[in-house]
Amino acid sequence: MDGRIAEGNARSGDLLNELTQMSASNAHSNVRFSDWDLSPSIAKAISEKGWEFATPIQAESVPLARNGNDIVGQARTGSGKTVAFGIPIIENCQPTGQTQGLVLCPTRELATQVSEEMQWLQGDKGLKMVTVYGGTDIEKQAKVLDSGCDIIVGTPGRVIDMTKRGHINLDGITHFALDEADRMLDMGFFPDIRWCLERLNNRQQTLLFSATFPQEVLEAANEFISDAEHVMSDDLDVEVPEIDQFMVRIGRANKLWVLGRLMVNLSKEDQVIIFSNTKRMVDLLVERLDRHRFSATGLHGDMAQNKRERIINDFRDGKTKVIIATDVAARGLDVDGVTMVINYDIPDDSESYVHRIGRTGRMGRKGTAWSFVSGEDAPNMTKIISTWNMVVEEVEAPELPEGVDRDPVRKQMDWGESADVFGMVPIQITTTETSNLSIHDFVREQARLPDLAIGKISADGSNAVVEIHREKAQHTLDALKGKSIGGTQVNAKIAN
Repeated sequence: MDGRIAEGNARSGDLLNELTQMSASNAHSNVRFSDWDLSPSIAKAISEKGWEFATPIQAESVPLARNGNDIVGQARTGSGKTVAFGIPIIENCQPTGQTQGLVLCPTRELATQVSEEMQWLQGDKGLKMVTVYGGTDIEKQAKVLDSGCDIIVGTPGRVIDMTKRGHINLDGITHFALDEADRMLDMGFFPDIRWCLERLNNRQQTLLFSATFPQEVLEAANEFISDAEHVMSDDLDVEVPEIDQFMVRIGRANKLWVLGRLMVNLSKEDQVIIFSNTKRMVDLLVERLDRHRFSATGLHGDMAQNKRERIINDFRDGKTKVIIATDVAARGLDVDGVTMVINYDIPDDSESYVHRIGRTGRMGRKGTAWSFVSGEDAPNMTKIISTWNMVVEEVEAPELPEGVDRDPVRKQMDWGESADVFGMVPIQITTTETSNLSIHDFVREQARLPDLAIGKISADGSNAVVEIHREKAQHTLDALKGKSIGGTQVNAKIAN
């Protein structure tokens, strides 16, 4: 992208606690993993990763958790939360084939990711970990569980299903973790979580980790974890990734035009996630971009699990460069090479926005987030900005790159965006006429409009502004071309 965009709105303030394990040195605390006398298998796995210093959330929570405390831990996505709850769970589980640890996640993608990370973290300890989620063959999953496992990472629905079928015994679980707890307790999972907790009769430790903890989520959590150690930030700003954020005010009819401008500016190294609020829009955008010769892959919950996993793996391997997704990908799609996130639709809640843009700027890399804000999106965007006290620079659509002289997607006249709440569009005409009645009759007769299609009129002797219903606006502009009133030719256009 051009230099103006790259300079952007770099965030200020101390973000020492926000970057990830492998980023610049200021992402780490001054606590070494070697200071903790970890079990040999974990210590070896971490050493082989080349990790020396713990991240701040790990430095604060791991010692408390290893002492047996319940934990409510808050840190941004990508800051090492899985290792923070993975270490105490792995250390307290033994390879017996009896389930002792349970981690619940909101999505299948995140469950898979957490399981993979805990797998390498255990090193050669020999714990059998099973990932349990919907969209896969129940019988195959049942056979795996029946053969014995030590730790389960899964989504609530499938864990409950397998428990009811007799393939999971919650009674033997001693260590329980909830990842992305805010989403889990705020999106309808709470009854499922309570169902599980009521059957964890031998639960010794509960670990809740998330990027945000709104008050209502904390109140819900207090129902089953009342005396936890809270390791969390008081500053909401630290939840917002340190990336350049931009917003373009544009009507829905021209969001695709702006998207085309961004797409044509991408380099070969760029990887992009485009977020939409609905599965239907995901499919439509894939189709529309393909029509304009842009390659993109859709990702949403209606797809078969094996297809979704294949899409994510291709994206992670760099085979796919652009993914269009619903929020199902916001938590579980962690790809370090993502350079840009685009909010084609503005999410309904502010936390989803933060999780979306957190897909880029990972591992200390540069990242940008673009949001397309229509008139109906504006209240949500204002709420997001004020809630997180963030700086989002309002800009025009990016210029076409050098050598490209034609928009890949043609810009349209967006009458819906130009209209007020009553559907009226202000049209300015050049005229010395000052009589509102004369102007009304002139416009009505030339465009053959019903009276109800014409609204307020104001004239100052050089120009007049006439409100026309949006359904008749383009017709009116066309009808007034070359026409004259009082001997003066009318120049008609949308009023500023």
